[in-house]
Amino acid sequence: MVEKLTPMSEDFNEWYTDIIQQAQLADYSPVKGTMVIRPYGYSIWENVQSYLDKKFKETGHQNAYFPLFIPNSFIQKEAEHVEGFSPELAMVTHAGGKELEEPLVVRPTSETIINHMFAKWIKSHRDLPMLINQWANVVRWEMRTRLFLRTSEFLWQEGHTAHATESEATEEALRMLDIYSEFAENAAAVSVVKGIKSANERFAGATRTYSIEAMMKDMKALQAGTSHELGQNFSKAFEIQFSDEENNLQHPYQTSWGVSTRLIGMIIMAHGDDKGLNLPPKLAPHQVVIIPITPNEDSKGLVLDTTKKIIAELGQSFRVYLDDRDNISPGFKFNEWELKGVPLRIEIGPRDVENKSVVFSRRDGIDGKFNINFDDISSKVSETLDNIQNNLLESSKNFRKENTVHVDSYEELISALNGDPGFVTCFWDENSDDEDKVKAETKATLRCYVLAEEKTDKAVNNENTQGKLAIFSKAY
Repeated sequence: MVEKLTPMSEDFNEWYTDIIQQAQLADYSPVKGTMVIRPYGYSIWENVQSYLDKKFKETGHQNAYFPLFIPNSFIQKEAEHVEGFSPELAMVTHAGGKELEEPLVVRPTSETIINHMFAKWIKSHRDLPMLINQWANVVRWEMRTRLFLRTSEFLWQEGHTAHATESEATEEALRMLDIYSEFAENAAAVSVVKGIKSANERFAGATRTYSIEAMMKDMKALQAGTSHELGQNFSKAFEIQFSDEENNLQHPYQTSWGVSTRLIGMIIMAHGDDKGLNLPPKLAPHQVVIIPITPNEDSKGLVLDTTKKIIAELGQSFRVYLDDRDNISPGFKFNEWELKGVPLRIEIGPRDVENKSVVFSRRDGIDGKFNINFDDISSKVSETLDNIQNNLLESSKNFRKENTVHVDSYEELISALNGDPGFVTCFWDENSDDEDKVKAETKATLRCYVLAEEKTDKAVNNENTQGKLAIFSKAY
């Protein structure tokens, strides 16, 4: 029997952990703060990789791989970078039975090692732009961890590029932000806001950090992806120079950008319910599960033969899984596949074979159960999966809108953030001390300034100046 999930309304954190373990996405590892990603969870990550990798290559990026171990001296070269990461660094001091002459940092991010190599590879303007991506694991030693959202080791991709001009680097950083936003909405079916981070929240060593921010079902914000303009900070620190068209030496402008297995946490918390996962069809390991119902041995052969014909047809276009276990009841299977979030369930029994039809049941709960004729199965599966994908995105958009409020004064901002969680928007004058004050009073942070919003208005933290539209929220 499938274990009962903790209700979302009772304890959201416990509900989240229950789903991950009961749906067999991941498990705790013997090393504190790390996790084992199980096959079902890893399959979701593979679908994320496949979707994004195609987008990266379409925009001219190439995959490469850089070492896990980075000389500590490299990390020290960029002052802001080392200050930002030093509390999270894991160091190797001994290897081969001996103390190392220089400690090695276990990769927290790869700006330093990649820029060391860029200094060797970039010599002329003809070498630019250099567009590199890496799929890898990174280690950031965390004290408080949560599966997929914050672990000491996680999987991700990190893009690193070098450009001749600042405008080209800006264009690149925004292009990648658009790719992340398109993925979140088109593939993960999660509505996001594109924004620019405040100085307080900027990536260590960046001149600008852009992000996509999503709202989870407990109304907290989740930073789902980031894209950074690095200016010339790293190219100067690592002495990367190229000769321009006039044969003058210049430092390139750079970007870096990344998303991680945190996206799986986003999908769980944006779509899940008290039955379990509710996966978007484009990323689900199984888009369709078929459950043959065989009440007796006499009907078993006929039902299974018919089922195999249906799978042969659907398997050409969809990810289909046949659950033909005969030691488990259909009801148990229904609950298990609901828990695992399979978008569409197809049931077929002897009476259905006789009527030349099957029963469809959508995981998102729309339409209940409904009958589909054999001749229409393939077209109806396609139509239904598209409808589920669109419905999940629409639900995510509506949820974010319904739980976003706008305030016109600092007092209203603090009151709103200390009340029901959600997104609170206001016009804000960039001020790190004021941000720290809001965080101290509410535990909320400035998630981003909204990129799409050009209007300015009186700032809630400084009525003598015009502020930019900002989103504050409690966050993961």
